Amino acid sequence: MNRAIVLTGSGSAAIAVVRIEGAGTSDFLRDCFDRPVKQGFCVYGRIHDGERVIDDVMIAMKDNHADLNLHGGIWIVQEVLNLLTRRGFQIITWSPEQTWGSDGEDELEQEIAAYLPLAKTELAVNVLLNQPLAWKQIDWNNHEQLQEILTDRTLDILLHPPSVAIVGLPNVGKSTLANQLFGQERSITADVPGTTRDWVGELANVDGLVVKLIDTPGQRVTSDTIETRAIAAANGVIATAELIVIVIDPTQEVEEQKKLVQRWPEALLVINKSDLAEWNGNGVRTAASLGTGMDELRHAIRCYFDVLNIDPHKPRCWTDRQRTQIENILRANSPQNH
Repeated sequence: MNRAIVLTGSGSAAIAVVRIEGAGTSDFLRDCFDRPVKQGFCVYGRIHDGERVIDDVMIAMKDNHADLNLHGGIWIVQEVLNLLTRRGFQIITWSPEQTWGSDGEDELEQEIAAYLPLAKTELAVNVLLNQPLAWKQIDWNNHEQLQEILTDRTLDILLHPPSVAIVGLPNVGKSTLANQLFGQERSITADVPGTTRDWVGELANVDGLVVKLIDTPGQRVTSDTIETRAIAAANGVIATAELIVIVIDPTQEVEEQKKLVQRWPEALLVINKSDLAEWNGNGVRTAASLGTGMDELRHAIRCYFDVLNIDPHKPRCWTDRQRTQIENILRANSPQNH
């Protein structure tokens, strides 16, 4: 089968790499590249579709595949993929479980290469790249160690950002708090109830842990039809969030805010505007407009997802194949099988 996959990320970039393999690779390079290609060498030339030149490229041929190093414009990449399709190549859509196209001497290294695009922080990259050595140190007869590896979700969480919904009454400082976590202004803030008319979702780096941060409109009953619909839509998103952060404003009416705490009892409480008034209860105390208390909030979020003091040298599993491998070994070594 002739197949092709884009190894680099989506969107425009300086360079895009398309890997091709199959019986048709040599024919494609002979007919659509203006220079002869040699195994183990990088060759510079032009890819063309008939008389039309598509791009200047660098091609590296190794074993049974060739890497086409293109200029990374979206149009150029799509034109090359269209040409490959007409030449009988199947375009493989990248996904984390799709390890074809990933370099590596064994399945574990191929999985590391396949998941590397999901590692969006230095911490995630460090943990992932340490796994080959960590796996070599596994004692496959140690039942407790295997169970610990199987239940450890740290690398999963680092690679797949959990969702964190910020909720509260109007004008408690949710959007200001979100902007502090985003590290830039993504949500409109104003001292007017109902400023956030829809939920805003964006990735935020919380000291090495990437989360999908969701800023939601204020929880209130309103005659504004658009805002009512926005609140209803946001409640659906909140219901699926892995962590809910309730923002309390001690300068506002207490009973309505306590209802939110009762509604989401497992939520993380943030007492915002703590520089202006006291709140009788536990919670992370912040003054988002001043930027105070944000380190404590980031610590609390990381603590909730159990990603504090991560040892990057510990073996972890993050794919179904790895989990199945460990489960099979545990099953084979269980007392009932002896």
